[in-house]
Amino acid sequence: MSPLIKDNYYDFNWKGTDNNQKIHEGVINAKSLVLAKIELRIKGYQVSHIALKSKPLFTINFTSINSSEIAIFFRQLSTLLNAGIPLVQALGVIGQGHANPGMQTLLSAIKEDILVGGTLAESFNKFPQYFDHLVCNLIEAGENAGILEPLLTKIASYREKTEQLNKKIKKALIYPLTVLIIALIVTTILLVFVVPIFEDMYKSFGADLPLFTQWVVTLSEWVIKDWWIIITIILFCGYAFYYAKKKHKPFNYLLDRILLKLPVIGLLLHKSIIARFSRTLATLSCAGIPIVDALQSVAGICGNHVYYMAVLSMREDVATGHRLQYAMQKTRLFPSFVQQMIAIGEESGSLDTMLTKIADFYEAEVDNLTDNLGSLIEPVIMVILGLLIGGLVVAMYLPIFQMGTVIG
Repeated sequence: MSPLIKDNYYDFNWKGTDNNQKIHEGVINAKSLVLAKIELRIKGYQVSHIALKSKPLFTINFTSINSSEIAIFFRQLSTLLNAGIPLVQALGVIGQGHANPGMQTLLSAIKEDILVGGTLAESFNKFPQYFDHLVCNLIEAGENAGILEPLLTKIASYREKTEQLNKKIKKALIYPLTVLIIALIVTTILLVFVVPIFEDMYKSFGADLPLFTQWVVTLSEWVIKDWWIIITIILFCGYAFYYAKKKHKPFNYLLDRILLKLPVIGLLLHKSIIARFSRTLATLSCAGIPIVDALQSVAGICGNHVYYMAVLSMREDVATGHRLQYAMQKTRLFPSFVQQMIAIGEESGSLDTMLTKIADFYEAEVDNLTDNLGSLIEPVIMVILGLLIGGLVVAMYLPIFQMGTVIG
């Protein structure tokens, strides 16, 4: 049982005014939201805000909840609701059958909110780390229009598609990053442990080493002697990068712009962002949300500041009466294929259908690109490995190739 519940009583945060218009706020314990309001009215307060007190999650057994589990939850909830099972009972069934204690606690908290008169959207809003603003808006629209069940089905499909896309992108990027990290580790080991052995051996010859070898020996000596400076520089650069990325919008814009211009990786990012943009806008359009409001929500899910600013610019153009296709063309970020599909959708009144087709097409493109990414990026990786590890090996054996000159 939640620590906020005592014999089926719940704690509510409230704020209001008394008969003298003096502002009061506090916590009241009652069996339901309605009874809490009645009790406060009897005490002479005009309530302006009242809500179930937020419950801390995972106070006993902390277990992380990943995005895949949230996607599965939406599919389970939509299936149960479409089968005619009431919302509270559906939440209980999913929670009891879940293997993750964290999900059990989360669903229990949501269920308690519903039991005391809250809405599903209000409850989701209390957990923004699991339910983003876009999903909460969709749920609220579905509850207000009385179409929660079909809308949950669309949200489930949207989350599943988004999750699959994110997994493919992460999988595609893990391989080159892993190879580069291993290459840096091997290079460091060679500089610290192997190069000094060759240096001692060549010193006995009493001759000058080739310039390239001398550079590597000097680098090895610096790494061994001033390793703490190197670590300090790495930590400082890492912190500076983290701080700038978190606080400095121009830096984020510049970084995202650079990423979009990278060979292969930039193409993958472009296609994945367009797929995510189209899928999200299609879902919002199907829910009946106006295009201007939908673009505001879509901007935040692009995951790239260049596209974020572009979508906000599109929103301003659409708000002033321009067509979406024209606003999209002005950004110069969307291919002509996408623009033509949008134009057809606007002309025929089937924008959500065209957006879905665009999303399907670009998700398939991302699939093909991620499947072939290894072969596409392999030449770049080989060059980097050759420069790092191959360069060290050549530098160490170069004196042996010139042994006659060194000994002489």
